[in-house]
Amino acid sequence: MEFYGQEPDFDLTYSDVFLVPSRSAVTSRLEVSLAPGDGTATRIPIVSANMNSVTGPRLAATLARRGGLGVLPQDMPLQDLDSAIRWVKDQPVEYDTPIEFTADATVADALLVTPALAGHGIVLRSPAGEYLGCLPATVLGSTPPDAKLGDLLHERLTSIDAEDVTDPRSAFDLLVAAELDFAPVLRHGKLIGTLSRTSALRATLYRPAVDASGRLVVAAAIGINGDVAAKARALAAAGVDVLVLDTAHGHQEGMLRALATVKSLGLGLPLVAGNVVTPVGVSDLVAAGADILKVGVGPGAMCTTRMMTAVGRPQFSAVLETSAAARDLGAHVWADGGVRYPRDVALALAAGASSVMIGSWFAGTVEAPGTLHTDADGRLYKESWGMASTKAVQERFGRLDPYELARKTLFAEGISSSKIYLDPGRPSVEDLLDMITSGVRSSFTYAGASNVEEFRERALVGVQSAAGYDEGKALPVSW
Repeated sequence: MEFYGQEPDFDLTYSDVFLVPSRSAVTSRLEVSLAPGDGTATRIPIVSANMNSVTGPRLAATLARRGGLGVLPQDMPLQDLDSAIRWVKDQPVEYDTPIEFTADATVADALLVTPALAGHGIVLRSPAGEYLGCLPATVLGSTPPDAKLGDLLHERLTSIDAEDVTDPRSAFDLLVAAELDFAPVLRHGKLIGTLSRTSALRATLYRPAVDASGRLVVAAAIGINGDVAAKARALAAAGVDVLVLDTAHGHQEGMLRALATVKSLGLGLPLVAGNVVTPVGVSDLVAAGADILKVGVGPGAMCTTRMMTAVGRPQFSAVLETSAAARDLGAHVWADGGVRYPRDVALALAAGASSVMIGSWFAGTVEAPGTLHTDADGRLYKESWGMASTKAVQERFGRLDPYELARKTLFAEGISSSKIYLDPGRPSVEDLLDMITSGVRSSFTYAGASNVEEFRERALVGVQSAAGYDEGKALPVSW
């Protein structure tokens, strides 16, 4: 990228900069490839953060189905992490993962997991696991919360036969012909997934991120303490595709030792390490074995590091300098934190990131871990918290004796509880992906770039005042 005018001698955030349009021969945003080319199997440059309130198995599978990558958090017990990886690998690639309940579950139970919106639905099974049928989620919104789900199944919802589906377009056409927004997909009478008109349409636009065996990809994080080698081997055996060695201060001796240990195992997996914000941090971690660097200290919405410690760096400049250092060493950068709008994702890519990690933005989706809550005004939300907060520390070290746990909790940082409201128009992580990738694709066309590498080379970036940033925001009401 180049600066439009003189490059400033101070660090910049995403809000400080903007993209200048250039002469372009790219006629459609659909001509653009968003594949990161960072050694992972991803098809779009979006990675979900390894936060307990952001990435669980369901979100990881959904994200991979649309070409991204979910990073399961290190706080999960190793046995649970193993199960989560294997669960993602077992999920359908062509169809959506069914949300399943037994017939004796209630409407209230279902509403904790899925909103009563068109295009969503649930699968019912008997206590013995027999497939009974499906219910559109819209039924849940007009039924008493204590009603049994099985009592609502008056007749089986029309299903789609997988043998009739030749491609995503044919699946869409089948749903339209049957006048359905949502349907189960059966093969030889066995449920293999669910489908909505929107998910069928998305399958024509996105390509899934899959491993060599055609299964959805998934990443997992481990810390730098304890038996790092044993954890890495266990996750590799479970089928993980990318290993993330994660700690708040990545440029430390403990990280370098852990990286060297995992690298020596020869697992054949891309190794991600962080977090760092300087070129020397990049150089040291790459020398120890990292293929990808997580960049960002303090820009996250749940993070109080900068206010507590004054440590960190404005994210745009951090990504710009570290990505240049990484390229010289044959490595890549994931920009971790600080994105609030699709524009920020585009700016991170312009600065040199191969992918962008998203945290709290994804926490307010139906696929994120945790249950749906309703506030006094009827708005849906989920809880989110920082990974250095009291809540996270207590979950991570809950097995310690009370004294040691109290010592660690005493110095916790970050927000322990925050309400992240679901956008009524975009309640799913897939809805957010549509918005983000649409904006980024358009950014590429404005720059005359057809892929990530060209965008990095052609992007023209200007520096703006706070008033300039505010000028670019739409007004919710007229002036």
